[in-house]
Order: sequence, then structure tokens, then C-alpha cells
Amino acid sequence: MAEIRRILVTGGAGYVGSALVPRLIDAGYLVNVLDLYLYGESIFGDYHSSPNLREIKGDLRDQRAVETAVQDCDAVIHLACISNDPSFELNPKLGKSINLDAFRPLVETSRTAGVGRFIYASSSSVYGVKEESNVHEGMDLEPLTDYSRFKADCEKILSEYQSSSFDTATIRPATVCGYAPRQRLDVVVNILTNLAYHRREITVFGGDQLRPNIHITDMVDAYFVLLEAPSEKIAGKIYNAGYENQTVKEIAEAVKSVVGEDVKLITTPTEDNRSYHISSKKFADELGFVARHSIREAAQNLVDAFNENLLPDSLTDERYFNIKRMQSVDLR
Repeated sequence: MAEIRRILVTGGAGYVGSALVPRLIDAGYLVNVLDLYLYGESIFGDYHSSPNLREIKGDLRDQRAVETAVQDCDAVIHLACISNDPSFELNPKLGKSINLDAFRPLVETSRTAGVGRFIYASSSSVYGVKEESNVHEGMDLEPLTDYSRFKADCEKILSEYQSSSFDTATIRPATVCGYAPRQRLDVVVNILTNLAYHRREITVFGGDQLRPNIHITDMVDAYFVLLEAPSEKIAGKIYNAGYENQTVKEIAEAVKSVVGEDVKLITTPTEDNRSYHISSKKFADELGFVARHSIREAAQNLVDAFNENLLPDSLTDERYFNIKRMQSVDLR
């Protein structure tokens, strides 16, 4: 395929996008962002004035906005969605309209506009709960919720469009953690670090459940690998992306070791003993991607951000919590 110069990042002002977009610009790419900017319009700081950044404030369900956003782009990284199960369940109709119904039109518009590579952010939750120790890309998908079911449906839709002139690639990330300009504090490592730092106490429900995580820096690196790999290596491929399959108790202990030994760990029973774990061996073997940043590093990054007052009112400000913000703006 032709050289990639301009990239559309849908959901580029979200958690992962806020870390990815500046890195793309620094690497010399031209970047279009399509986003509703629900979490603020100053996400990109000094990058707002960069001539290499085009920001389109718009809805993925608005065909005109999509056509504008994809114009002149060589690649699309599709991050935009109503993320994770609780946010999705807040308004299932909204979730379906964005996560599933808008997907095929986006793919078709991208292809028609001359995009040569389409990278889709799926989720490791598409596997459901597996007993096997290494959950790999060849296993059957058993999504347990509408959120993960629609992620799996979009993977199938995207596979229909793979061609010699339109590379498609899907990534199934673990739960992302660490600091970013558009911070989320409603995912497990970030939740525990926030509570440990500010309340000096964290509660672990159960503790033996496995939860795969990936540091946001590694997540950004993974998109670079998919963006820059030759067509013959990634066309039509699917990759897991994770680092540590640790138990919730191990995650809590890692957070405590960073935040301070005075942090109190409270363990309570739970009926939710679901464990998730994934293998990222295929990504390493085929494309050389190996995650390098630990949960401890993610916790330390957040502690540094708290110390520098980069995340004011982190226990209460709705900007850090998807559900709170979605309820506040009443997105439909």
C-alpha cells in the first residue's frame, strides 16, 4: 500500500487517543481527530495549534462528519466507542448505535475515500471467561455482554472488507492503565491507585480473579506497530495486546508498594469470580511487539500526576469517570 501520511483517529480525544495523537504528531504524521469532546476541548494542550492536527468535533453516527474526518486520510485507527460494560449498560440503545450501527458505514466511507489501512480497537472481553491458561486469537469467542458481543460483531464486519487495496487489522487490548491527558479513573489499576493515594485504603472484592492489563504507553506503541507493519504481515490479522495477567489482589499489592506501606488493604468476599487472561505471544512472534511497562509503572505515573496536581478533584470530578459524564451530558 502507499505510504501512510495522514491518519484519522476516531475517539482521538478519549483516554488512549489523548496519548496516541500527540505521539503520532511527534512522529511526523498528520492527524485528523473525530470526537464529541465530552471530556473537555483542551485535551491536546499545545498540540491544538499544530498545523499537523485537524480536529473535527462531531458524532460518529453523523455521516457528513465522518466524510469530513476521513478526507485525505491514508489510515484509520478506530477507537471511538461507548467503552466497557457499565458505560454501555447505562444506555444500551446508545451503545448499539455507536458501537455497532455506525461501524459498517465508517468502514465503507473510509474505503471509498481511499484509506488503505483500517485498524480496529476491539477488546479482549470478546473471549468471555476461559479456563485455559493462555487465551489466544484462535479460540472461539464467547462474549458475555452486549458490549463485547458488538465488539465481536464488528470484527466480523471488518473482515468482509479486507482486500489488496484495503488492509484491515484488529487488536484486542487488555484493560489499559496509567496516566494520560484525558484521564480515566474508572478502570481497575487506576481506581485502586486513586483510592490508595487519597484515602490510604483500598478494598479488594475477592482477589483471586485474573485481570489482564496493559500500560497506556505500550498500548500506543502497539498502534504504531500495526500502523507501520508491511501489508503482508498484518492484512486481515487479529492480535491480542496485553502485558500482565495478574490477580486483583496482586494488582492491589503492586499499587500499595508504590503508594505507601501505610495503605490499608481490605479483602471482602464477592460472587463475581470471573477471571480474564490473554496471551500476546502471536503479536510478539509475528510483529515483535512486547509490552514493557508494568502495573507498578502505571501506578507510579498516576502518583506523579497526583503529586503535580495534574488530576485535581480526582475522587469526584466527573471528567475522570465515563458513566458520570455520560449521565451529566445525557448523550443520546
